[in-house]
Amino acid sequence: MIGRLTGVLAEKNPPQVLVDCHGVGYEVDVPMSTFYNLPAVGDKVSLLTHFVVREDAQILYGFGSSAEREAFRLLIKISGVGPRTALSVLSGMSVGDIAQAVTAQDAGRLVKVPGIGKKTAERLLLELKGKFGADLGNASNAATSDAQTDILQALVALGYSDKEAQLSLKSLPKDIGVSEGIKYALKALAK
Repeated sequence: MIGRLTGVLAEKNPPQVLVDCHGVGYEVDVPMSTFYNLPAVGDKVSLLTHFVVREDAQILYGFGSSAEREAFRLLIKISGVGPRTALSVLSGMSVGDIAQAVTAQDAGRLVKVPGIGKKTAERLLLELKGKFGADLGNASNAATSDAQTDILQALVALGYSDKEAQLSLKSLPKDIGVSEGIKYALKALAK
């Protein structure tokens, strides 16, 4: 029904944003991975969306990439996993991380996400096997270079969270080398 919203970012209140589309303000719930990559309030924004109609509410979910939206749609098809849980999974893990966990059948990575217990993690792995794999993970990783992936992994190995590491990558030039990138990222994280 509503596949994409393009307008001015009017408000940012995690995990919800308000997008003004020619005078109509749409409240959109977004995963934190999308939230961190949003422009400043007042700037133009474009989000892919998924519209959920329930008996008591109509909720719009927004995503920064088609891989995130596809992952969300796959997650909500699983019995016992609603939109809020799917949003939580996408906030706690990147699409590539989820794809790797499904490929390796690693429930331990999913259990680290708030709201996901051992049984739910095992059900997710079982249901997503074959549907959610390397092709979806590679689509999200195509946006980042090999150097940025190495920088991200180095920062995580040094004890920083995925979210902190991702935020520090945003300020780096796209063509930076691994060693220089790590130095710049560490300086940014130290502030």
